[in-house]
Amino acid sequence: MDDGILDEAYQRLHRTGPEFEGWLSNHGPMAVEALVRHGHGARVHRWLDDYLRRLDELPRGLRPVDDWRAALGDPKRAGDWLAHFDRELRERPWREVLGEWWPRLLPGIAAGATHGVIRVGHAVRVLRSDGENPKRLAELGQALGYWAARWQPVPGAGPLTGRSDVPAALAAVPRIPTQTGGIRDRLGRLPDLPGWSGAVSALRPPVDPAGAERTLTELVHRAGLDYLRFGHGNPVMLVHAVTAPTAVLRTLPALDPALWAPSVAAAWSATAAVTSVYAPPTPAPAPAVSDGGPAEVFARAARHGDAHVVKLADAVLEAHAATGDARVLAAAGYAGQLI
Repeated sequence: MDDGILDEAYQRLHRTGPEFEGWLSNHGPMAVEALVRHGHGARVHRWLDDYLRRLDELPRGLRPVDDWRAALGDPKRAGDWLAHFDRELRERPWREVLGEWWPRLLPGIAAGATHGVIRVGHAVRVLRSDGENPKRLAELGQALGYWAARWQPVPGAGPLTGRSDVPAALAAVPRIPTQTGGIRDRLGRLPDLPGWSGAVSALRPPVDPAGAERTLTELVHRAGLDYLRFGHGNPVMLVHAVTAPTAVLRTLPALDPALWAPSVAAAWSATAAVTSVYAPPTPAPAPAVSDGGPAEVFARAARHGDAHVVKLADAVLEAHAATGDARVLAAAGYAGQLI
């Protein structure tokens, strides 16, 4: 990976806020990390030249985060949360900070339409794979701060108590009848949806850390295949049914194994919720998508340039590497057609 390009991109992006136009997530750090990782660093700065024009300035803080529970989920405190984690990561090892805050943030996995956890997953991958430096630590801090500021639970989520495997649990997720409005409005309809309380806990809980990793791997894989069946319903938002559990899976190795089972439960709740509120009740015929090998799949996504297409390609390449199932690669090409 071309570390220099990524660090330069982080430096440019860290002058901007985690959201723009009031509520849209800043996808820049996630997209450029994926582009660089897959050998397309030469595209990054030109891509940023265009993307940075739409972003807002870094928000200013109001006051220190003293009572973290009261400040969770308050977007007006975004600047305070960014400053808090910047200070934390300057003073303590990043794994220690992550280990303390992951269980606090995990119940709010719906934050920013799951972009909080997704951005953390990209940042952790860099730190684990490529080493730490101030810019990469700053990126993890901004990711954690965004998650904290937009912290939002999935209604009804909690420990897994079911007996279903991943395919059966996904197939049984009910759909909200009126799929209109933003994600916060849609999630608010889940408590009244018949069958939701059973669906959100229906997955069989893993019995050990290895089982947690297998379950998450299968969840990403199956959600990728489901994108081929349901992605037409909302091509952008249904990407997150794949990328949110991918982010959790990437973060597992940096966490205490005791946190792996609750991480699976939270990832499942995110995928189930996004599926319920955005996927249509019936699948479409299988799309005619020319997939090619992993390198070509990502190259096409990079040429397309949309951040969601790039991030989905990044996720399904990992699913393909873990499972050997080439079908999942077609999800990226399908997203490129739809978006």
